[in-house]
Amino acid sequence: MEQQVRQQRCPTLKDVSAQAGVSIKTVSRVVNGETNVTPALAERVRAAVDSLGYAPDPLASRLRRGRGPIGAVAVVVEDVANPFSAVMHRAVVDAMAARNVVTLSASYDKDPGGERAAVLAFAGRRVDGVILMPTTADHQWLDRLRETGTQIVLVDRPVAGLQTDVVMSDHRAAARRATIHLLRHGHRRIGFLADAPDVHTAAERLAGFDEALRAAAVAARDGLVHEELLGTGEAEQAAIDLLTGEDPPTALLAGQNLLTIGAVRALRRLNLHHRIALVGIDDIPLADLLDPGITVVAQEPERIGALAAQQLLGRIAGDHTPATPHLVPTQLIPRGSGEIPGPFLNAANTPEVSAVEQSQPHF
Repeated sequence: MEQQVRQQRCPTLKDVSAQAGVSIKTVSRVVNGETNVTPALAERVRAAVDSLGYAPDPLASRLRRGRGPIGAVAVVVEDVANPFSAVMHRAVVDAMAARNVVTLSASYDKDPGGERAAVLAFAGRRVDGVILMPTTADHQWLDRLRETGTQIVLVDRPVAGLQTDVVMSDHRAAARRATIHLLRHGHRRIGFLADAPDVHTAAERLAGFDEALRAAAVAARDGLVHEELLGTGEAEQAAIDLLTGEDPPTALLAGQNLLTIGAVRALRRLNLHHRIALVGIDDIPLADLLDPGITVVAQEPERIGALAAQQLLGRIAGDHTPATPHLVPTQLIPRGSGEIPGPFLNAANTPEVSAVEQSQPHF
């Protein structure tokens, strides 16, 4: 029993010191970001820290002290300025403020190192829990963090192999719905603008797109899918390439809000915004004020944030029930751009197109 307790305790400065073969003072200097340590020694210390899953003392001490009232939580996302993340973040802030809990936040810009550094920094400052939009990197370190008492709730995407709560949209169903909408308006050549395929949301949305096309007996891909698009500029250029190539699509589906903005810019540059249909996944600001208005399959970031906050507060309060996925429905909002008719409009309402909508949501 004593051996089991020893195995489960948090690693200490002394453990890191022993594994790295340096003094405790040297470990302390590296952990605290001091520069008066040689690069070789600093690298040995960092390797030991990673191997042991060491976190600074304020975090490790959580197992040894009683918990008082909840003081602070953190939200860590790719970019807090992204419209989806901003609304979700505000919902968390509002939910926590109602309980006199402070919300801290950080962006990591798709950098796994930045993600980990932000989460551990907040944990080291004794936040009671973290709401995290995870990167695609390995997250075994989160299991070690949770053993110290820091609660974790994921938003927007799960982490493979990590048993923790996640609150997210049904991304595959959202893309199916958007694709069906374009099929029903007579489109068969649909260009898809996609994020990096190793991102869960992008992979699920592309899968939903493919499912809808297959169910409607429409040739998938065929050079119409552009992946790995980072931001509005790359999406704009990808849309221009699609629309100025041989046998261009008659409709575009944008896989997330920044890509939708890029698609809008491309259509306007080419003066095709009244001829080429467009549906975006995620809403964008002022989408209803454009001409035509932008049809979207909208997520509910406010609801996602509120549910994530509720789930995190429950975990902090001692809820030990099994981890639960929460799927938040999406909503198709027709505004004009997605209703531009395609060349097969009279054949759009086929049994195949209708049947795919009956398929079950995927998680």
